[in-house]
Amino acid sequence: MKPAEFIAQLATRDVDGLSIRYAEAGDPHGMPILLLSPWPESILAFLLMWDAFAAAGRVVAIDLPSFGLSEGREAVRNVEAMGDFLLKALESFGLTRPHVVAPDVATPAALSASIAAPSAFRSLVLGSGAIDHEDVGGILDELVNAPSLAPYRAMTSGAFVAAAMGTMARYRPPAEVLNDYIASYAGDRLMQSVDYVRDYPRSLPKLRRQLFSLRVPAQIIVGRQDPFVPLSNAQLLHSLLPGSRLAILEAGHFVWEDESTRYAEIALAFFAATGG
Repeated sequence: MKPAEFIAQLATRDVDGLSIRYAEAGDPHGMPILLLSPWPESILAFLLMWDAFAAAGRVVAIDLPSFGLSEGREAVRNVEAMGDFLLKALESFGLTRPHVVAPDVATPAALSASIAAPSAFRSLVLGSGAIDHEDVGGILDELVNAPSLAPYRAMTSGAFVAAAMGTMARYRPPAEVLNDYIASYAGDRLMQSVDYVRDYPRSLPKLRRQLFSLRVPAQIIVGRQDPFVPLSNAQLLHSLLPGSRLAILEAGHFVWEDESTRYAEIALAFFAATGG
C-alpha cells in the first residue's frame, strides 16, 4: 500500500476520554488483529505489513496515548496505566480476544494488560521493548536512566526521529511517513512520550515479578543488532514467559520495518498456530 493510501484511512476515536488515532481494514468478521504503535514512530510503521495483516482478518492499528498522533495525559504515561488503557480500547473497538502485535514501548503495556486480564488476548507478538531498564543502550539508556533530562529538553522531534531512523540497515521511510513521525513528537510531545520510558525503573521490576503467571501464547521477534534494546533483554523475556517463542532476525531495533516481510510471516504463522 502506498503511504498516501494508508494516511487516507486514518481516523480518530474517543477512547477513555482521549482522542486516539487509528486505522482499520480487512474482513470485519475475520480474525481480530490489534497493532500497537512503536516509538518514535506511529501506526505508519505498519505500512509495509498492512496488506498482509488486512488479508488475514480484521486489523485495527492504534497510536498509543502520547505516541504517534494520539492524545495523551500524564496519568497514562506508565506501563500499568497503558495496559489498563489497552483493555478499554478493546471494548471501544469491539475486539474480542484479538491477536496483538506490540513492538517496542507497546511490549510491556501488552504484558501488563495480559496480567490484569489473562483472557483478553488470544496471543501476543512482542519484542524490541525493554523488560529490564538496566539492560538498554544508546539514547534509550540515557532517557530512561539519566538523573536529569535537562540536556535533552532542547532536542527537536526531527533530530530525535532522524537519529533513530538512521540506525535502520535497509528501509528508509518515505517522506510522508517520516513527516508523520516528526509531527507525532513535535513541541512538548517528545518529552511527554519520554515520561513513559522514564517510569521503567519503577514499573519494569514489578512487571517482571508477575510474568511467571502469564499463560498467553507469546512470540518474541527481535533484531540481533538492536542498539537500544539488546538481544539479552529479549532472551530474559523469553525465559520469563512460559512456552514463549523467540525469533531473532538479522536487523537492528526497527525489525518490523527493516525485515517487514519476515516479521509479518512469523506473526501470521504464530496466529494460525494459536487458534487463528
